[in-house]
Amino acid sequence: MRFSEFVVKRRIVILIITLLLLIPSVIGMAKTRVNYDMLDYLPQEMETVKGQEELLNEFGKGAFSILVVEDMPKRDIAGLVEKLQTVDHVDSVLWYTTLADLSIPMELLPERLFRAFNTDNATAVAVFFDSGTSEDVTMEAVREIRGIAGKQCFVSGLSALVTDLKDLCEQEEPIYVGLAVACALAAMLLFLDSWLIPFVFLASVGLMILLNLGSNIFLGEISYITKALSAVLQLAVTMDYSIFLWHSYNEYREAGADGKPASKEQSMTLAIHDTLVSVIGSSVTTIAGFVALCFMSFTLGRDLGIVMAKGVLFGVLGSVTVLPAMILLLDTPLQKTRHKALIPKMQGFAGKLTKIYPVLAVLFAVLLVPSLYGYRETNREVYYDLGDCLPDYIEYVTAKNKLSEDFDIASSHMLLVDSSLSSGEKRAMIREMDQVDGVKYVLGIDALLGERIPVEVLPDEITSMLRSGKWELMMISSEYKVASDEVNRQVDALNAVLKKYDPTGMLIGEAPCMKDMIETTDHDFKVVNAVSILAIFVIILIVERSLSLPFILIAVIELAIFINLGLAHFTGQQLPFIAPICISTIQLGATVDYAILMTTRYKTERISGCMKREAVQNALAASIPSVIVSGMGLFAATFGVACYSNIDIIRSMCMLMARGALISMFCVIFLLPAFLMLCDRLICRTTLDMRRAGTRL
Repeated sequence: MRFSEFVVKRRIVILIITLLLLIPSVIGMAKTRVNYDMLDYLPQEMETVKGQEELLNEFGKGAFSILVVEDMPKRDIAGLVEKLQTVDHVDSVLWYTTLADLSIPMELLPERLFRAFNTDNATAVAVFFDSGTSEDVTMEAVREIRGIAGKQCFVSGLSALVTDLKDLCEQEEPIYVGLAVACALAAMLLFLDSWLIPFVFLASVGLMILLNLGSNIFLGEISYITKALSAVLQLAVTMDYSIFLWHSYNEYREAGADGKPASKEQSMTLAIHDTLVSVIGSSVTTIAGFVALCFMSFTLGRDLGIVMAKGVLFGVLGSVTVLPAMILLLDTPLQKTRHKALIPKMQGFAGKLTKIYPVLAVLFAVLLVPSLYGYRETNREVYYDLGDCLPDYIEYVTAKNKLSEDFDIASSHMLLVDSSLSSGEKRAMIREMDQVDGVKYVLGIDALLGERIPVEVLPDEITSMLRSGKWELMMISSEYKVASDEVNRQVDALNAVLKKYDPTGMLIGEAPCMKDMIETTDHDFKVVNAVSILAIFVIILIVERSLSLPFILIAVIELAIFINLGLAHFTGQQLPFIAPICISTIQLGATVDYAILMTTRYKTERISGCMKREAVQNALAASIPSVIVSGMGLFAATFGVACYSNIDIIRSMCMLMARGALISMFCVIFLLPAFLMLCDRLICRTTLDMRRAGTRL
């Protein structure tokens, strides 16, 4: 109670300190870099990641793009190449003029090289950067190249994707927050008992969101997914804490602790104490869900998990400090704008549900099989190609399609081969690689010259572009799309050939990295699922002091998760790979509170002497309003973003969260009471409080 009394007494000081903390928070937000490259989150010990570092260290080359030039005279292309070489952080440009003067006919090039870079109406220009794929300077270079190249030229490659993704995110993110606020406000105006309190809630939660985002400066950088979703998620999952405080405060104002109306200060002191007790228990499951993401070896999970776990902690802190201060300050207008709540009394509805509990139990069994099947199929059908998350009108998508249409190239790999390997061994290796399904060509120094011309005739600036003291660089063009089963088999076959000739050699590029990401996240999904379920099982075990209730509560929410993700399969929706991993954990952590709320009330009713049907009916009637408000709050905060976003990763995750909130809400209201009725005897015998109270069976 001392903490509660301190907050009430120092409420003005708390508000002033919070407002002052916004200054460093805004600075922290501005200085926290946003990373748009998903491949950066691969484990550093992977060969593809080490290969990228070797490429940068040995050749000074980081990012790589192919520029498709259509219907442009050769001399104009030569002029374009000269301009591209002057762009900051462009390391080198590989085209015909890199090797010879335009006065020498291009047809004299080795046939392999000519076909690789030329069609009837298009020419390909390879551009290497001296900076990493997602570095700010690389993205700026891509923008400058587009400005120089004009409408006849199309820039492909991962750096172009990252550039377009960043531009689209920066354009849409403010609208995400606006939509989340507007939809959450509409839901609260509809379901709460005051016209003014929703605005106070949003102000309080908004301050905590800013403090959380500002504290991300200690991480150095966050992913674009974390930046786009953190504010929306924090608003969605922490609004409940504010609602609980408000309801508790009004109850004490009307009845006090001894049945008599209390002053606003006394009421708030008691309400803060009650909120701390309830919200800490509730928030722990949500935090556990987010912390489980930190166990991913694909470190995007850790990024999102840390930021959101912090966000929940800030939400709890705000609900017992900043919000009470604001409510006390605005108590008079808040009380004047109260109205009758829209949600009616639920005693009659609860009574009907408890009468048909065997039917509802059968419904659980009926839903389980198809939902589990759909859930498993959805996890198999996810996509990994980051380009697929962007809309068709984006420049990167257009360039990727042009490269495929004009040159039949869907992806490009790079080989780092020991430079001491003999020319004969390299040519033999290239011949074997040419036979691998889907390989268009393998290009290296030998391909530039042909078999009869010695390497020594090439100028040093050409050989240094493709050979260092340690490595020789080769390029492989593939007909297969990144992250497809075909390209993954191709990568395996190419690696087998490479290791045969050079055990130290490395195959790198977007497709090999994506293959590593597929294998990593497939393992992560199982680990994160197990960790989140185990952590929340232990929390429920401790909170409810029961051996049976953790199984029951998790079973109900897991069914909701199966239904949510299973619907994606049955509706033909293909999800981005990160969505099922995150949603399984977030939905469990954020919505198991609904089940805990009802179960705790059920226990109280049973211990007080009620028989099972009466206890379940009373618990259901008392819990339905809170569950509906919580579920609709999470739904409202995410649904608007899901409808608006043009980035499929953001759209899919928000749609899954919105749908998951509703499904969990319905599962708790309709199915959990049936489990409590069916398992009442088991619960009474395996729950410590109920055994001590001698609950009647």
